[in-house]
Amino acid sequence: MSQEWLSASVDELAAHVPDGAKLAVGVDNVGVAMETTRALIRRGVRDLHLVCVPMSGLQADLLIGAGCVATLETSAISFGEYGTPHRFHDALKRGALHIMDATCPAIYAAVEAGRKDIPFIPLRGLIGSDLVTHRPDWKIIDNPYADSDPILLLPAIRPDFALMHAPYADRNGNIFIGRRRDLALMAQAARHGALVTVEEVRDTDLMDSEETAAGALSALYVEASAVAPRGAWPLGLEGSYEIDEPHFRRYGELARTADGFARYLDEFVQPRRQAAE
Repeated sequence: MSQEWLSASVDELAAHVPDGAKLAVGVDNVGVAMETTRALIRRGVRDLHLVCVPMSGLQADLLIGAGCVATLETSAISFGEYGTPHRFHDALKRGALHIMDATCPAIYAAVEAGRKDIPFIPLRGLIGSDLVTHRPDWKIIDNPYADSDPILLLPAIRPDFALMHAPYADRNGNIFIGRRRDLALMAQAARHGALVTVEEVRDTDLMDSEETAAGALSALYVEASAVAPRGAWPLGLEGSYEIDEPHFRRYGELARTADGFARYLDEFVQPRRQAAE
């Protein structure tokens, strides 16, 4: 079977991303492209505009700590029960990031506008909040169809690329994402489509079956793909493997300080990672 759409390596996949690119990434439990993230750090990419759909955790903390991110657009950066995103907090305190604060509904709405290729989208629920004060790109107008009804307009989010990891691709480059529909939204909104790592390529056609087609991201929305077994590690991939909790705790200990974070990069990012046993 032809696999001409496959990149030779994750490093080759990451080479698609120029300095200053706008990247969409998902939450920690929805197919996070951690191997691509490490490749971007190894390459020394800079000045990224990171859009978290609608929030991020370890992926964002790594990119921020490595100095890859200039602008962060998100509703939150959180490790949940796994601790504190120390590199994000440090960059925030130092004023090293341009923060575009948002909410989950605002991020989803703006990315949906990008997917539909419309310039803006209306949203309720934020008028009167401090968020509107700190987002000059958000505009309040009068509802043209009603009296005394202000409405908030959000500019569309059109990332250059969406980064994601998925269980498998078929022989034609379609990607199985299952019920992870955030990934489809990100890919369809991206100007150049998705950069995808997969656990494996299967000799099948996802579009041949109603069941698998419903959970597939068409190759039309994929810029490039690469095979990366355990490519979400140390995060988990639903149905494949769980989060590596001991490693996550180790990261949390090291990332408390800049020196500890540098040691983490030397050990787990700068060398090409072997299998994460």
